[in-house]
Amino acid sequence: MLISKRIPLSYIVNKVKYDLVYVLVVSVLVLYLTDHYKELLPEMPLTIPAFIGTAISILLSFKLNQSYDRWWEARKIWGAIVNDSRSFVIQLQTLTEKGNDALIRKISFRQIAWCFSLGQSLRGLNPIENMKQFISSEDLEEIKQHNNKPLALLHLHGKDIRNLKDNNQLHIFSQLQLDNTLVRLCDAQGKSERIKTTVFPVTYRLFLHAIIYLFIVTLSIALNDIAGLFEIPLLLVISAAFLLLEKSATHMQDPFENRPTDTSVTAIARTIEINIKQLLKEPEIPKPLQQEKFYQL
Repeated sequence: MLISKRIPLSYIVNKVKYDLVYVLVVSVLVLYLTDHYKELLPEMPLTIPAFIGTAISILLSFKLNQSYDRWWEARKIWGAIVNDSRSFVIQLQTLTEKGNDALIRKISFRQIAWCFSLGQSLRGLNPIENMKQFISSEDLEEIKQHNNKPLALLHLHGKDIRNLKDNNQLHIFSQLQLDNTLVRLCDAQGKSERIKTTVFPVTYRLFLHAIIYLFIVTLSIALNDIAGLFEIPLLLVISAAFLLLEKSATHMQDPFENRPTDTSVTAIARTIEINIKQLLKEPEIPKPLQQEKFYQL
């Protein structure tokens, strides 16, 4: 997630450098045609590119709104994961009978592992990386048999809660409370996976780019009285504004792609780890995850 106002210029340029090369080629080509075949080209009033520019603005506004809604929904889901993870540990500590501290610690550490595993899974990374510090070797071997590693961790939660109930260490109503929390965690995972797997229509981006290039062509023809030394930089600056907005919307619409614009799932998981370990009164509490230059993962 971008958290700094001082974003490097190189990051901004890299987002649109290839698109600007295409714009430069189109601008030079249109400039050549207007210089050598001016009599063959129609008169292009400025109202035409102005109309196309207005249409682009409306389309960009729609895409930015939809993309931000997806990004904000992802952030709300992970905010709920923070709350339910804390509640889950507190419920284990207050609802179970005394003498189950070892099992509570085991389940709590597994919950930390679930948070990291879910974030890794959503980003297409190894979901069991560095899990040995949180779960036992038996649990690790168990979840390796599953395709969905975070779901397997929740399943292990459910089995331990059932065993507590079967051993009369947990009242039936307390079990229901813990089961409800597990259901909410499972719902949060499903909602995150829905955002990850639901693709924003690709044709929308293609059509938008085509209209931007049409805008560049018509504006270049309309500005044929301006010297190319000034016309081409002007076209690059105007197109860069549209392309940057479009690229920003494209990145926001996919908040789990391991990019600077992502929802900061790793940093959130570290916050959950800190909170849970403090609830357990662990001697070693990790530091919050530091930002990477101008963003935080």
